[in-house]
Amino acid sequence: MERPSLGVLVCLLVSLVAQAVAAAGGSERLFLSGHDRDDAVPWEFRCTSGVQVGAWASIPVPSNWELHGFGTLSYHDAAPADVGEYRHSFALPVGWAGRRVFLVFDGVMTDTTARLNGQLVGPTHRGGFYRFKYEVTTLLRPEGENLLEVTVAETSADDSVNRAERTGDYWNFGGIFRPVWLEGTASQFIERLTIDARADGGITVAVQVNGQGDATEVVGRVRQLDGTAVGAPFPAALAPDGSVMLRGKVEAPRLWTAETPQLYRLEVELRAGGRPLHTAEERFGFRTFEVRQGDGFYLNGRRIVLQGANRHSFHPDSGRCLGEKDHREDIRLMQEANMNAVRLSHCGRRAFPRALR
Repeated sequence: MERPSLGVLVCLLVSLVAQAVAAAGGSERLFLSGHDRDDAVPWEFRCTSGVQVGAWASIPVPSNWELHGFGTLSYHDAAPADVGEYRHSFALPVGWAGRRVFLVFDGVMTDTTARLNGQLVGPTHRGGFYRFKYEVTTLLRPEGENLLEVTVAETSADDSVNRAERTGDYWNFGGIFRPVWLEGTASQFIERLTIDARADGGITVAVQVNGQGDATEVVGRVRQLDGTAVGAPFPAALAPDGSVMLRGKVEAPRLWTAETPQLYRLEVELRAGGRPLHTAEERFGFRTFEVRQGDGFYLNGRRIVLQGANRHSFHPDSGRCLGEKDHREDIRLMQEANMNAVRLSHCGRRAFPRALR
């Protein structure tokens, strides 16, 4: 089997669809932290137990606090009572007046309670490996400083979370270990796309729109990565619950495989009477996965043997907080092992796939 190239090593996921959170063409992000460990931003921090107890200090965000001299190191099923408290001040960008704004955490270990300008943003989130967000539109000050306060309990109050996430043959860490940002968007916007693009050129897109407004339809377009249109647009009317199913067709698409990972760009536009309100984009590939009973796994009608691993985001210097160079090093190691598959359930939505580009 030909070895995949560095930038495009295949990620064969369990799901047969690609799911993405829209954050383009009408939405803007203001990062309150760094994007990863390579450009982390200092926040105020203190820890309630372990090393360096009590006094306010500075810590890079994102990071795990144990790797910066705070708290208690724990392994396997140890359950330290460490609680970290963060503070960070910021101002909203000029031009965000009238927008809906969401506070997004890409990953925090483990139970997270956040306040904005002294007010709770919502219920405590429990679980460290996935993204969560709160709408904070009414809590923000449009002018001057805003204060974000985040309290993080390393051990969850939910035993099922601890059993699932914090009982294993690895070090357990605490802290905001993935980026934090504000997302400003229109009052009505495309929140989620679920793409199913098959080898025969058929493409189905489940779209979920958030908010109330004047939107009446959603239009999908397939483009090459350079922006060249491929096939005709495919519109559909917006349902009262904000959902819509788009269906299109591309003739003789170039198919995605591990050796020839051809990608296209999906552009989805929310409209009101022909007027664009919000646009979301996502990269995807045309491919069909199939399991044939007693025979094996097929991709685009061709039998393949999966050679891969389960990947955790982990580094001896930074714990579960990684940078792009760390992802690329793992890709290189996978190349050397002739892998064509990797399970990414613990690695976050975007960082590893972005490193493949």
